[in-house]
Amino acid sequence: QVQLVESGGGLVQAGGSLRLSCAASGSVNNINTLGWYRQPPGKPRELVATITDGGSAVYADSVKGRFTISRDTAWNRLYLQMNNLNPEDTAVYYCNANLWVAGGGPYDYWGQGTQVTVSS
Repeated sequence: QVQLVESGGGLVQAGGSLRLSCAASGSVNNINTLGWYRQPPGKPRELVATITDGGSAVYADSVKGRFTISRDTAWNRLYLQMNNLNPEDTAVYYCNANLWVAGGGPYDYWGQGTQVTVSS
């Protein structure tokens, strides 16, 4: 069983920065992608950034050049550095691990989410 716990959210003024962390425990093996998603108020969950086991990153157009996803080599931590935040970045941010499971396709594990609020 994989457990993901996010931290680092909070209230920040527009133009500020936050760094989100995701601590993973359990059998984090056979990684397809690791990533961050967010759910703004009243909207569906959306992709923010993902990173493959090989280190290739993909970003949503809205965060390119402002956000950076990274992980430590042992992958017990996943990070999201968020710079130049704006009110449209306000959302609950979720850590995701998409892992290949035995006998089936990729399976998503989710953290409980951390609130990021950007004031204007």
